[in-house]
Amino acid sequence: MLNSAINALKFYYGNVLKKKFIYEVKRPRKDKKLPVILSKEEVAKILSSVDNIKHKTILMLVYSAGLRVGEVVRLKPEDIDSKRMLIHIKGAKGRKDRYTLLSEKALEILRQYWRKYKPEKWLFGGAKEGRYLSIRSVDKIFRNACEKAGIKKDVSMHTLRHSFATHLLEGGTDLRYIQELLGHAHSKTTEIYTHVSTKSLGKITSPYRYH
Repeated sequence: MLNSAINALKFYYGNVLKKKFIYEVKRPRKDKKLPVILSKEEVAKILSSVDNIKHKTILMLVYSAGLRVGEVVRLKPEDIDSKRMLIHIKGAKGRKDRYTLLSEKALEILRQYWRKYKPEKWLFGGAKEGRYLSIRSVDKIFRNACEKAGIKKDVSMHTLRHSFATHLLEGGTDLRYIQELLGHAHSKTTEIYTHVSTKSLGKITSPYRYH
C-alpha cells in the first residue's frame, strides 16, 4: 500500500509537475517467507490418492520434472523425448527454452495415459477442442488430491516444484544443475532452497549437549 502511494507521488511530481520528488520515505521491507515443502512421503500420498490417469500424469510430471503449472499444460506430445529421457520446455518464463528430467516412473505413467487418451495437439487437452487444459483446472485437481490425501499444509501446485528442487538438493545435486532444470535466470532465485532444506541441519548437534 505504501509502495503504491510512493510510486504515485513520484509519477505526479515527475510527469505532471515536472519536479523532482525529493521527500525520502523508507519503503517497507518485503517479508522473505520460505516456500512450503512437501516431504517425499507426502508427495507419494498425494499421487496415490489420484485415480484418474490424466490427473495423476499431470501431477507426476510437475513434481518429477520441476515444471511450472503453465508449462505442464502447454506441453505437446513431441516435447517428450523418451530416447534421451528429457522433456523439452518451449517458451518458458523469460521466453527461454530448456530441457528437464523425464523419470522412468513418469514415462511409465505417460505411456499408460497415452494408450488411453491418444493426445494430438496438446499433451493435456482441455474441455474445448483444440485448447489445452486450464491452469485453474489443474489447481483444482491438486487441491482435491491434497484433501483426499489428508495434507494440512498451505500448499499450491507450485509447492510440487519447490519440493522437486529441495529433494534434489537434499539428494546431493549441485545447485547449478537445479538452476538449469528449473529455468532460473539467476542463481539467487535457486539459492532459497538451501534455506529450505533441513537435511544438513539434522547433522548439527546443539551445543547444549556439552553442558
